[in-house]
Amino acid sequence: MSAALKIESLAPGSTKTVLTSHDLARIAKIMDSDAGIYLSGEKSSLVHSRLVKRLRILQLNSFSTYCDLVESEAGKGERKELLNALTTNLTRFFREPHHFEHLIQTSLPPLIARAKAGEKIRIWSAGSSNGQEAYSIAAVLLSLLPNAENYDIKILASDIDRNMVLQARKGIYTEVLMQKMPQKLREKHFDSFDDASGKKFYCASTQMKNLIAFRELNLNADIWPMKGKFQTIFCRNTVIYFNEGTQKTIWMRYKNILEKGGYLYIGHSERLSGSAVSKFTKSGITTYKLKD
Repeated sequence: MSAALKIESLAPGSTKTVLTSHDLARIAKIMDSDAGIYLSGEKSSLVHSRLVKRLRILQLNSFSTYCDLVESEAGKGERKELLNALTTNLTRFFREPHHFEHLIQTSLPPLIARAKAGEKIRIWSAGSSNGQEAYSIAAVLLSLLPNAENYDIKILASDIDRNMVLQARKGIYTEVLMQKMPQKLREKHFDSFDDASGKKFYCASTQMKNLIAFRELNLNADIWPMKGKFQTIFCRNTVIYFNEGTQKTIWMRYKNILEKGGYLYIGHSERLSGSAVSKFTKSGITTYKLKD
């Protein structure tokens, strides 16, 4: 997920640069306006530990100067780096297995039948981080429909962090990360290789990559570029980090872009709120179906 705050403690003695409450307030305002993320005063140390690295790279000696930069026209590029630095990418293959059980048993079978009948099927992994969620969905899809690439089926995988999007496109993961991918699927859909030091990596197959479109996308943007509707949306452990108003707006935007009868999968700590509550019925653990 990508839009959650990275929680890391400040390394002792890492820098003498002070993050004042005024600096933090300016940064919090940017996070709120650009990404809808609520940044409390309790996050001072993690903001310091993340952004001080940007100060070193830019050779700036104060957070005040850094704030001046990102608030200026010349600092648009660095403003994105700030967002990247303060959004987390905690994810793993087949995280929250009950969602994938629901996908296999309930959501995908009728969609596969529709695809075979010539219909367009679209699935969205929102806040996809480095792609593990999207590749998990693709692996499940291919287990049910081995020639899925012959049909009009596409998985959109989006994230606010362009570095994560680039990493996801490569589809390369360490042996440790691949432990959560079932062995049968790992052997079928990933190619293993060793780097120069002998460390083992796995790369997603071309077949899997062809099913997924990786895109940079800010969920808090005024306009989403997608034109059609989705039959299934995964957005897990992301919306919880938005402020309350943004949460309600995002849930309704998902409702508007989801096909009637479509499914929305959200994180274990998240709950629908606002007007969207009456638009969905519960279909499983943190799994919701849009009312017909």
